[in-house]
Amino acid sequence: MSELRETRLGKAAALRKVGKTPYATDFHPTHTTSQLQVDHQDLPNGQERLLEVSVAGRIMARRVMGKLAFFTLSDELGSIQLFLEKSTLEKFEPSVDSDSGSFKQMTDLVDTGDWIGVKGILRRTDRGELSVKVHFWSMLSKCLQPLPDKWHGLADVEKRYRQRYLDLIVNPDSRNTFRKRALMVSSIRRWLDDHRFLEIETPVLQAEAGGADARPFVTHHNTFDVPLYLRIATELHLKRLVVGGFQRVYELGRIFRNEGISTRHNPEFTSVEIYQAFADYNAMMDLTEELVTSIFQEIHGSLEIPYQGTLLNLTRPWRRASMHDLVLESTGLDFVAFNDDREQAAFSMKNAGLEVPAKANSVGRLLNEAFEQAVEPNLLQPTFVMDYPIEISPLARKHRTKKGLVERFELFIAGRETANAFSELIDPIDQRERLTEQQSRKKAGDLEAHSLDEDFLNALEVGMPPTGGLGIGIDRLVMLLTDSPSIRDVIAFPLLRPESGSQ
Repeated sequence: MSELRETRLGKAAALRKVGKTPYATDFHPTHTTSQLQVDHQDLPNGQERLLEVSVAGRIMARRVMGKLAFFTLSDELGSIQLFLEKSTLEKFEPSVDSDSGSFKQMTDLVDTGDWIGVKGILRRTDRGELSVKVHFWSMLSKCLQPLPDKWHGLADVEKRYRQRYLDLIVNPDSRNTFRKRALMVSSIRRWLDDHRFLEIETPVLQAEAGGADARPFVTHHNTFDVPLYLRIATELHLKRLVVGGFQRVYELGRIFRNEGISTRHNPEFTSVEIYQAFADYNAMMDLTEELVTSIFQEIHGSLEIPYQGTLLNLTRPWRRASMHDLVLESTGLDFVAFNDDREQAAFSMKNAGLEVPAKANSVGRLLNEAFEQAVEPNLLQPTFVMDYPIEISPLARKHRTKKGLVERFELFIAGRETANAFSELIDPIDQRERLTEQQSRKKAGDLEAHSLDEDFLNALEVGMPPTGGLGIGIDRLVMLLTDSPSIRDVIAFPLLRPESGSQ
């Protein structure tokens, strides 16, 4: 590698000697490669079109054949062939020494990986390849590190994440993933704005990390000499805005949770949280369906999505079923019949071949365990799972007809939670009781238990209207849109363990 780098440094020096900088200040392309491919698809084989164009990009391949050479130039959206002819280049850039003319400079000093700009006319080769017949060329940036020859297979996965710039250079599918991600984020914001929702930014640094059961990252503010937390949700501040009179608010942004890393989890991820006054979780189900289907139709052009070998159909309406009914359907266990008998529920779960964690200390928590083990992985088509146990939903309103449950749903697609929503709990007394119970769990060592946020409780006492709240994981939606098996495939720079020997 060092020898190759030294060779390329020598070529950079040689460019300077002939009056060409290896690192240009600017260039002005008239077209992208994809524009040229579309606009001139009618050019017949073997013909030229006397239209001068200029394009810029990275050289991805090169073939030199005596007095002819063929380079492949790639830009953000595509590629095009460069047709290099010694006589043509020397006609437009004459040199007193033909052995050091423009053609020789280009074939000797331009390597794969280099950024160059060219001007010329269009030519369709006899084999049908649209090309730019080069008249002039400029080195824009000399590449000192050769590009990888091969870029596929499991052996390269971590390097793809660690050196994403290389992945983007040699893998057009990866570029397409992040292009679709950007389009999705824009589409979500546009849809919400069009439906009278207002995006208001909330703090990333918080005195109390609330809005979810999650372990936060801890930092320190030097001036105030106080510990602060990176937010684990935007929920509690957005609710404060509803208390203040905003009736439709949202924020799309980064969330930070000090948790494990897997194909489904990254400690830093993106979500959108949406709050609508005078709505409940039924209204938020309708909103979720409309928002998600609109986005997929706009970007994908269809509501049939191939994902990891399964064809997902997002056509509305989506299935809606209670957690109790889904567990009964999958396991035969009727948790309604157990009432508050935790021991009977645990015994029945064991007989059904399910694990019973010691921390699941109530029938409601056991119900959730049974759901996660026996139901969740099989929810491939879009399904709203409704009516969760109150023990695992400290911010949701009690169900209006079902004891021990709350008005909450989660949306599952491809066996993964994609959205979470409540009829929001607006009773400040009930909320204080539940957060106090959470605080007891935290003091007992549960690092993911919810914090007791006195200012939030004070806001509820000022008065919050009936509200529906919804959170959607952007990364998991992008995984579906791009058929990506891991969340790290759709996060440009995922957190990775430091390489051996690095600090």
